[in-house]
Amino acid sequence: MQKFKNYINGEFVESKSGNSFTTIDPSTEKEIAEISLAEEFEVNLAVDAAYKAFHGEWSKILPYKRAQYLRAIGDQLKDKAELLGTIETKDTGKLYKETKFQANYIAEYYYYYAGLVDKIEGSTLPIDKEDMLVFTNRVPVGVVAAIIPWNSQMFLTAVKLAPALAMGNTIIIKASEIAPTPLLEFAKIIDKAGLPKGVVNIITGFADTCSKVLTSHRKINKIAFTGGVNTAKHIVRNSAENLSQLSLELGGKSPVVVFNDARKDNAINGIMASIFGASGQSCIAGSRLYLQEDIYQEYLEELKNRAENIKIGDPLSTTTQLGPLATLNQLQNIEEKIKQTIEQGGRIITGGNKVTEFTNGYYFEPTIIECDNHKLPTAENELFGPVLSVMKFKDEEHAINLMNDNSYGLAAGIFTENNGIAMRVSKAVQAGIVFVNTYRLISPVAPFGGFKNSGYGRESGLEVMKDYSNTKTTWISTSTKPLSDPFNIR
Repeated sequence: MQKFKNYINGEFVESKSGNSFTTIDPSTEKEIAEISLAEEFEVNLAVDAAYKAFHGEWSKILPYKRAQYLRAIGDQLKDKAELLGTIETKDTGKLYKETKFQANYIAEYYYYYAGLVDKIEGSTLPIDKEDMLVFTNRVPVGVVAAIIPWNSQMFLTAVKLAPALAMGNTIIIKASEIAPTPLLEFAKIIDKAGLPKGVVNIITGFADTCSKVLTSHRKINKIAFTGGVNTAKHIVRNSAENLSQLSLELGGKSPVVVFNDARKDNAINGIMASIFGASGQSCIAGSRLYLQEDIYQEYLEELKNRAENIKIGDPLSTTTQLGPLATLNQLQNIEEKIKQTIEQGGRIITGGNKVTEFTNGYYFEPTIIECDNHKLPTAENELFGPVLSVMKFKDEEHAINLMNDNSYGLAAGIFTENNGIAMRVSKAVQAGIVFVNTYRLISPVAPFGGFKNSGYGRESGLEVMKDYSNTKTTWISTSTKPLSDPFNIR
């Protein structure tokens, strides 16, 4: 079994306690790696290293040099895409062709933020006082704690690490204990890039012994979290201990609506990508589908046929279209929610069961369920699996009401050839990301984030640089006269 250590202050270190845990390949259910466990001692060590680096060598490095480090990380991601993709696939069950592509494409995020390093400007203010020069500039927030989930690790790390470094911060990345090996392998890229010690630290551990200590640490200035709502509530409470800034990218129950005039082939492909891509294990998965009444049965039949022909198998194979779920807990939760939905009136169109073809592995059938309302468990809850809940709608107003009857607000999809409908619905839907006649796309240029229970703050794009910096205002008197009597107010 391969062994991985935490990366702290430029070194790969074992846990002081000697404790470790193992991770499991979800396609075989076999242990694949032993991980050194980060506990309170390691968290404190990582935070202290980041704090010293921020106030030491890193604070003196010019912007162009930070850009060079970011480009070096991007270059190595491209060089190591196959290795990182293989490791991530073995640890999470995501398709290799996707993990390899993501590791390669994510390099663009580091290049993008390298290009922004020297573009962040302040301003001179037209102040309403005589003989005063007043200007602003942006300064880094300090030490950042980034909490990364197991899915899309390279992407969800890049959207935090790249802008944080570009703005001059230092960072502790906490990898998910479910599948930490890709990020611990990524630590080798960071080490090879040659950043000063302590600028980037990568650790992994459990909630009480790692995450809680990290997010409540008094030297943390910002927390960037991606994960579930319940965990986010704990992090918000923890942040009261350090009054750190927060950005939260949480879950979703994203609606996809298809109008009568949509191009069928395009809409079907979009639906399939939205829910069965990555085995439905995506925060923007289009898990609620609304079909207009006139096309409902036609689309349902086509989706059923397409779902039943998805090739399920080894995620390392380039011909596989659907791999396993990442954990046994996910599979069991999905089984329970489907059972409850059927008991409450939901109707299985296809799927609904664990794949019996494989002796081992957390494989679950692509599933489509007819639902009459949003109160049914599969329609109401984020399942993080290949389960699609389908409902009818009458008209545009009805579609908008259904889409917004949602405690989440991360993403939404709209399929129509009518530009008026597309603009009205995209404006009305309460979601941070809206896809029209497409779905499940990312870019370093485009902000990413949600409304309501999907969190707040944004990742990617130019504006996120503000989230990793503070505004400093400087007043300079240009007068040759002494200051007036402070007690003579005029």
